[in-house]
Amino acid sequence: MTDVSARAHEIACKVEAFVRETIVPFEKDARRDHHGAPTDELVMEMRALARSAGVLTPHILDDGSHLTQRETAVVLIKSGLSPLGPLACNTMAPDEGNMYLIGHVGSSELKERFLKPLVEGKGRSAFFMTEPADWGGAGSDPSMMKTTCRKDGNQWVINGRKTFITGAQGAMVGIVMAASDEEDTRGGACMFLVDLPDDAIRIDEVPNTIDTSMPGGHATLTIENLRVPASQMLGEPGEGFRYAQIRLSPARLSHCMRWLGGCIRAHEIAVDYACRRQAFGKTLIDHEGVGFMLAENRILIQQCELMIDWCAGVLDSGSLGTVESSMAKVSVSEALMKIADNCVQVMGGTGVTERTIVEQMFREIRAFRIYDGPTEVHKWSLAKKIKREWKHAQDAKAG
Repeated sequence: MTDVSARAHEIACKVEAFVRETIVPFEKDARRDHHGAPTDELVMEMRALARSAGVLTPHILDDGSHLTQRETAVVLIKSGLSPLGPLACNTMAPDEGNMYLIGHVGSSELKERFLKPLVEGKGRSAFFMTEPADWGGAGSDPSMMKTTCRKDGNQWVINGRKTFITGAQGAMVGIVMAASDEEDTRGGACMFLVDLPDDAIRIDEVPNTIDTSMPGGHATLTIENLRVPASQMLGEPGEGFRYAQIRLSPARLSHCMRWLGGCIRAHEIAVDYACRRQAFGKTLIDHEGVGFMLAENRILIQQCELMIDWCAGVLDSGSLGTVESSMAKVSVSEALMKIADNCVQVMGGTGVTERTIVEQMFREIRAFRIYDGPTEVHKWSLAKKIKREWKHAQDAKAG
């Protein structure tokens, strides 16, 4: 990666050493919530260690500036070597994406009040966007948003429902998105920064899910007459969907980075197993079927690294990278699913137990194929672009 500074490589090396030596032993820690995710007590203990090691929020520098996306990639991949690594280093979702958005859109006052404690790792955040399907609310199609906001003097009043809100339970900061029909919003969406918990936000359910790496789980909740000062609107009124794009492209790429790190570690575990385990007179790796799966993993890991680096370069150029991040998300998530599946298969019965992180990585990647836009939505979006390009070419020929 030619555009990655020596400083970024040094940070990445420190993060890798910290995760492997200090955080990996916590993978057996029993402090988990009702659906298997690490408790906040465990998270804060690990963050204290990261703070002492100088690797807390490593992608944001002391002056508040961010590493480039290419530099962020080398750091976040290393933080992902353990499912607990991003939690410890404060590079986890949704916090990493929320910090990015507040840093790019928030006023100096909002940054001081809401961003600073997040960067310092003092608490978690949540992004309130997705809505329940049984309510007819927004999912992959944000234009279906039914949560509303209306002006009332110098406040905004928000009402609605949200679902799959990662980390809402136990979060200290929320970014709430709501649709407005106020004249100065031009029918668009608005974003608000709110202190959590708030009595106007009622958590209805935190379901058990296939993934177990996110503290607080993925809550369904009701927002009833939530009053937010106008000064806590994030950015300009009616620009919420545009701001969401500023956040979503880098955030979905960051997911690719972290989970690539996890799959690299799972592959290491599978290789170690295959090189030690004997069957039918030789080690597993010497059986062609097993060796081929591990060889495929190595190829896919390299492809993922290149895809991430390419998309990161597009984002570093100043482009929103909407199309490129969709391509990267599809390519990387599907490749990681194959890598994780191969690791489970190579390890046989051991691969489906909790003895290693291989089983967890399989579950986490399966969920990742849906989160931040399922593969099919990204492909559909790309197909629409292909059709527009074809039509433009035909019009140019006709003209």
